[in-house]
Amino acid sequence: MKFDLSRLRAWGDLPFFTQTLPQIEVALAAEQRIVLPPADLVFNALERVQPDDVRVVILGQDPYHTPKKAHGLAFSITADFGGRLDSLGNIFKELQTDLEITRNRTQLDDWADQGVLLLNTILTVPQGTPKGHAKLGWQVLTDQILMRLADQPRAYLLWGGPAQKAAQKVDPDVNFKLETPHPSPLSVHRGFFGSQPFSRTNVWLRNQGHASINWGDPEAP
Repeated sequence: MKFDLSRLRAWGDLPFFTQTLPQIEVALAAEQRIVLPPADLVFNALERVQPDDVRVVILGQDPYHTPKKAHGLAFSITADFGGRLDSLGNIFKELQTDLEITRNRTQLDDWADQGVLLLNTILTVPQGTPKGHAKLGWQVLTDQILMRLADQPRAYLLWGGPAQKAAQKVDPDVNFKLETPHPSPLSVHRGFFGSQPFSRTNVWLRNQGHASINWGDPEAP
């Protein structure tokens, strides 16, 4: 499997793409199982928001392992999927409680277009095998992205242990760093519900002189 890196722009300067990605491409080429998401969407999160435009970082784990569900943005589900929302449904419940906003659109590309980097720490997954590509080396990219983003204050929403571990070097004195349990049905009641991530992020952004994020459904054209 070979990836088209032409749309990465500034992200393409990270050493990962010359030093680590070739080994991952070899491993994926030998993979007998269906790999998700499709190759042209693996780097979707980076293609949609460039480093200098990132205002908020939300770290996920690995892509959904169900066909036609993942499209390269953490927690986002393709608009025409129509199945269970699981973690995303709980995110929407918290959004409703936090800001009294009802969101129906499961595809979160409008968040990305406002400067929210929806980054999974592992960018591929074999169909039906969660974390099946956890040892391919994708975390090297996560580390380099977070180092690149350390040049200015940003908001980090870290849901669950893996996200918190990946971002442990993010300075909470410089950035807004909110660590809560993961929104999955298994852990959502341990502190994700009631954490007010959306309102607290917007307050911090305004205090930094930035506009708030519109977390609800994008306005109709």
